[in-house]
Amino acid sequence: MRRRGERAPREKVAAAVEEEMKSAGRKAEQGAEEYQCTGLLEQDFPELCARAGIAGVPKVTLRPAPSFPADEEPAEPTLTETLARIERKYSYFQPCIQVEREHEDPRSVRAVFLRGWKIEEDVLGVLSQCLPTLASLQAVHLWKVGLTERLLPALVALLARCPRLRMLSLEGNPLPEPAFHMLMGSDSTLAHLSLRNNGIGDEAARLIGQSLSTLSSSNRSLVSLVLSFNRISDLGAGYIAQVGSGRAWGSAGCPAPQHPSHPLALQGLRLNRSLLSLSLANNDIGDAGAIRLAEVLGPFALTHAEVVERRRLLLAEALGWSHATPKEMEGHSERPSSRRSSAVPDKLPPAKHGKTPAKKREPLRKEEARQPKKLLEPRAAHGRDAKPSSQEKLSSEALDPAEPSHPLLEEARQHRDSVVLPGNRALLNLNLTHNHITERGLGAFLAALEGQQREKKPKVPGQQGLLRLSLEKNRIPPTSPAFARLRELLPLRDPLPKAQGQQEEQELGS
Repeated sequence: MRRRGERAPREKVAAAVEEEMKSAGRKAEQGAEEYQCTGLLEQDFPELCARAGIAGVPKVTLRPAPSFPADEEPAEPTLTETLARIERKYSYFQPCIQVEREHEDPRSVRAVFLRGWKIEEDVLGVLSQCLPTLASLQAVHLWKVGLTERLLPALVALLARCPRLRMLSLEGNPLPEPAFHMLMGSDSTLAHLSLRNNGIGDEAARLIGQSLSTLSSSNRSLVSLVLSFNRISDLGAGYIAQVGSGRAWGSAGCPAPQHPSHPLALQGLRLNRSLLSLSLANNDIGDAGAIRLAEVLGPFALTHAEVVERRRLLLAEALGWSHATPKEMEGHSERPSSRRSSAVPDKLPPAKHGKTPAKKREPLRKEEARQPKKLLEPRAAHGRDAKPSSQEKLSSEALDPAEPSHPLLEEARQHRDSVVLPGNRALLNLNLTHNHITERGLGAFLAALEGQQREKKPKVPGQQGLLRLSLEKNRIPPTSPAFARLRELLPLRDPLPKAQGQQEEQELGS
């Protein structure tokens, strides 16, 4: 009896706390239901903060336009101007939300800036209601906002609800556990992502490389990625490049030395054809990492798993199964151990093969023999009638829409017992300034660039190969012959002028 008597007060307290939480949740839901966002951030944000009981609501202000030094000597400021300047100076350190507009209309907010103050969970909840109603929002900048791995999924869900959002700058927000790869999923619509100064190490780089591409999926929206001022070493650079899963091929057509293999699920730049610009400046990358990044730019041999996936994709194209899964292909695909060069099986499915007249079987076999050559065309079989998705439109200005639906469907060549792909020619800009690269790593890039430029006409339309390579502030002497040769290959873009490089980093990451 005493035990029951002792439990009763505890149960009452727990029930009271639970009821109080439920009532608070109902009030919050009622407040959210009562107020409908108008698309005016200056009005919606304070109102929702007041309804949520948030004290010290940050102001929503217009971001000042950049000022340039005047040619003429400025006049002596008045007392009012001096006081206003002092107020602006110290109000900079107060929590606020700065916005940029496309024009004078307050509903035309195109960019939102939060800098230097910690975002709590309740404030992020308010932003998740306000930002999706901004029809013109294209960019969000979060600098040192104290983001945690617990709040990152809520941020990912918020970004997915903003229809026109294409740029995210998330800088100065180190996380104890790697989680930034959540922003780069195959369903992400971000085109520009800056993750500078976030303490990203090799394990986080492995997850980022896996988000760029795997055998079954690939990020097709991300165009530029900034990973500068982090702690990525040679191992992390290898994860991002992911050339260790197969054999790279040297300029003379011989296999390059193999590296320790990585998980087959991770492909990185190896099978990614949307990323155009990658910045790995100010990291801990040496010659080993530089060689792996250079090797992915040249031809490489497919692994056994990649050959099997390539055959499955070719068979799906032949049968018109544009989205066939391995389970759907079971029973129709070739055996993985088969070394036959044909990508289409000798027999069609019973439903189609059984109804073919005996006299027409021979022409049909001849057509099948010609079909693999058609499948290796740059345009996929279903690419003419299919409408491009919203993610494919993001890189349509730089990539020709006639490219294959999957990198494994690119035109390949046979070399002994291996199937060799031409390599990643979609990447146009690579920034490796302020690392630990020597002439050995430079030689690997030089060989890759010479190989790309020897092939004047790219096998895939729109993939021109590397056009800009930044290797300043490394361990390469200015009098190096290899560096002089690199300048000849990229005369207008290498070395990249310092001011232009800083401006690019600011545009992509600030």
